[in-house]
Amino acid sequence: MNRKWLKTMIFVVALAAAGSVLAAGLLEVSYRPLAGKAPVRLNEKYAGQVLLVVNTASKCGYTPQYEGLEALHQKYAARGFAVLGFPSNDFKGQEPGSEQQIQEFCTLTYGVKFPMFEKVHVIGPETTPLYRGLTQATGVAPGWNFHKYLISRDGRVVANFPSKITPDDPALVAAIERELKASPR
Repeated sequence: MNRKWLKTMIFVVALAAAGSVLAAGLLEVSYRPLAGKAPVRLNEKYAGQVLLVVNTASKCGYTPQYEGLEALHQKYAARGFAVLGFPSNDFKGQEPGSEQQIQEFCTLTYGVKFPMFEKVHVIGPETTPLYRGLTQATGVAPGWNFHKYLISRDGRVVANFPSKITPDDPALVAAIERELKASPR
């Protein structure tokens, strides 16, 4: 074996190990369910599932996406998929309500049953650890409400979609279906 090949192999192994650490660490965080008391450890509750993590807001032009997100959750839940919603007031104050008000709005207006978690910061100096990790993994922070990150069964961020991409967009649906078919790495 030549020296160049050996260096290349060491680099590839190190890169793979770094990716595994990032994948394992991304979901090693806990958040309270919306208006709940006991935190949920995401890596335990959603281990082995394909996840669509979305920052949400009740007073946004994209708010009707709640309906499509719920439809995705219902359609694919039995195959190991979940939508996880994280309300945020980071964009022009479009999520000003209390957690109880947000929960009532989502349930009564859009019939949301997918997991919704405590209100968080998704940008800026107070960004929550999950969103800091999502931004670091993709190089893309949410530009507005309803930014979507797709996470594989093994915890890797495999795609992200800006707010304008609706839940029924063929590219988003195809990415979800691809991940549901894939075996964990």
